[in-house]
Amino acid sequence: MTRAVCPGSFDPVTNGHLDIFRRAASLFDELIVATGSNPSKNRLFDPEERLEMLREACVDLPNVTVMGFSGLIVDFCRDMGAQAMVKGLRGGNDYEYELPMAQMNAHLTGVETVFIPTTASLGYVSSSLVKEVAALGGDVSELVPPAVHERLTARLAARDGGAA
Repeated sequence: MTRAVCPGSFDPVTNGHLDIFRRAASLFDELIVATGSNPSKNRLFDPEERLEMLREACVDLPNVTVMGFSGLIVDFCRDMGAQAMVKGLRGGNDYEYELPMAQMNAHLTGVETVFIPTTASLGYVSSSLVKEVAALGGDVSELVPPAVHERLTARLAARDGGAA
């Protein structure tokens, strides 16, 4: 059985992420979508909220499991018995950023990284951009799953005192 891990912060999960999950799930027997908890990072959603959103978004993917992790992703991959790590690439900058990490991860544990390019129509979508546009009142409903959109707008409205 082949198992892969698709790690990320997923703050929040976007339709671009879901596209990568679906495509990776078709390549491996099992895909673990793993979101890390890093106390030094300032996230809009806490780790449990991100796990809930991921589980809701992946409910139609039977061979996808959602889990949290802490520490090095390669240690998590080894503990899960994963043969590969999946990373989505939006463009050349993502590749330049991800390649040295992929090489280090392979050196540390032998876990290979599989790069999946995003679908062209979703290449511009990122969690950071979605949060920024939504915070400024833009419509991001087509960029995230409906349940995520509801949580995102509610969180931003609460954070901004009802202005979002």
